Amino acid sequence: MLTKKEEKSADTFWQEYEENTGEKVIKRGLGKYISGWDEFDEKKLGGIWGLIIETSGGFRFHHFPQNSWIDVLTRFADSGQPKEKTIFLPQEIIISSQLIKETKWWKKIFSNTAPLLVIKYAYKTESSDETTREKKLIFEVQHSSQEFIN
Repeated sequence: MLTKKEEKSADTFWQEYEENTGEKVIKRGLGKYISGWDEFDEKKLGGIWGLIIETSGGFRFHHFPQNSWIDVLTRFADSGQPKEKTIFLPQEIIISSQLIKETKWWKKIFSNTAPLLVIKYAYKTESSDETTREKKLIFEVQHSSQEFIN
């Protein structure tokens, strides 16, 4: 018999999230990963949706896998369960963040361009000289994610 999972309230979810990470949630919203994280880019995960979260410790992206009944029927036995995908940038490596919104009224009317969240961060190369480089992590922010947009 199929049973329904007991759902948590949003307040309970965010309280538990803060307890698990040990960080205070400052801003949160829904966003779509575009590019900038090597692990995701190598696996061609561009376009996955998840929570975008600014915390006292840095920036987090958290994708929760979804299972529909079609997924269950079409999934191969050896592929296993889908896993959560996360990105964490500690505050100390974040160089800057910028929210880019379309300002031209005619583009707003004729296209559905969501604001882009661009986070520049520092990373060390794998070469022996340990050179620090700059990368950009890019997300499309859902229009209803007012905390990030404002």
